[in-house]
Amino acid sequence: MASGTQTSAPTKTQGFAYSALILGWLVPGAGHLLTRHWIRALLLFLAITAMFFLGIAMQAKVYVPNTGDPLDMLGFVGDVGTGALYFLARIFSLGQSTVQLVTADYGTKFVVVAGLLNFVAAVDAHNLRIGRKL
Repeated sequence: MASGTQTSAPTKTQGFAYSALILGWLVPGAGHLLTRHWIRALLLFLAITAMFFLGIAMQAKVYVPNTGDPLDMLGFVGDVGTGALYFLARIFSLGQSTVQLVTADYGTKFVVVAGLLNFVAAVDAHNLRIGRKL
């Protein structure tokens, strides 16, 4: 017996379905630009880049890939979440190799949280792109 409510199927997107996810990971907020959520894209870009550069200004540790300490590996995953910002930091040798100041520890957390926020934003952009979320 059919109910009176209808569920709408997710709208099919044209083009590569993962483009918003990948673009949103590489450049904070760019996935939302692709889905035409302009204000959300601007806010995410400002928040993530501000957190990243504030962390760098506090002499944050930028993690490198290694097979040693599990916490360093998790920090690396968080840092890579910032996408192109991480690669720019590595190219220009931004960030310290060891934490020497108390503020540097806070800065390290800023950079990791910026990466994790960017992962969440990229997944949100992907969900908007494929029609799972409105």
